[in-house]
Amino acid sequence: MEVDDRSDNECKRAMVVTAHPDDAEYGCSGSVAKWSRLGWEVVYVLCTDGSKGTEDRNVSPEDLAKVRAEEQIEAGKTLGLKAVEFLGYPDGYLEPNLEVRRDIAREIRKYRPEVLITTNPNRDLLSSGYIGHPDHFAAGEAALSAVFPSARDHLTFPELFHDEGLEPHKVREVWVMSFGDNANFWNPLTEDDVETSIKALKKHVSQVANPDEAGSWMKKRRAELGNKIGAKYAESFQKFVLG
Repeated sequence: MEVDDRSDNECKRAMVVTAHPDDAEYGCSGSVAKWSRLGWEVVYVLCTDGSKGTEDRNVSPEDLAKVRAEEQIEAGKTLGLKAVEFLGYPDGYLEPNLEVRRDIAREIRKYRPEVLITTNPNRDLLSSGYIGHPDHFAAGEAALSAVFPSARDHLTFPELFHDEGLEPHKVREVWVMSFGDNANFWNPLTEDDVETSIKALKKHVSQVANPDEAGSWMKKRRAELGNKIGAKYAESFQKFVLG
């Protein structure tokens, strides 16, 4: 069991790649709040436009995409993000194809993160109440493939260098969001980190039907993860250190 006890000077740039607005708020926003508090530059990359996430028959996909982008920007301000990048692929249809991989590799080369967080590319079926969203798996697979080898190798997507001037970049660590027994890495959080993450989640008004209930769930879950390492709160991941 590994716990993050690094100096805040060891890394200073991070990126979170997810499918939808609000994915990161649920999965890793406590870590993002912590990094921002420590002075890191953190960037979100959202693969889809979030245009399908509603049961309201009176809302068009275009209007919903606009609302969700605005909500994500406000959540980003709460967390202290450096930037939020929207790739704009249609919600619900995401595939880990070469186009998506190239677009994520572009953002990696542009912002040059030392640590990258993304979603699990595999359907684990560990919960009896949730089977997973295909966009989450696609975003995770595309992000991992962008990290290695696409963003690293100058001969992969050479147009990123020749046409856009983006040098290749090697990500040092990848953290895959993990809530089950397959986690191998825990990031301890303060109460302020968790409260900031809850405030960010509550910015997603179109998605959070009961903000207080969602906030309580987040706090309870992070407390349970913290108990595993003797901390008040934590988030858990599968961590990969790349050579």
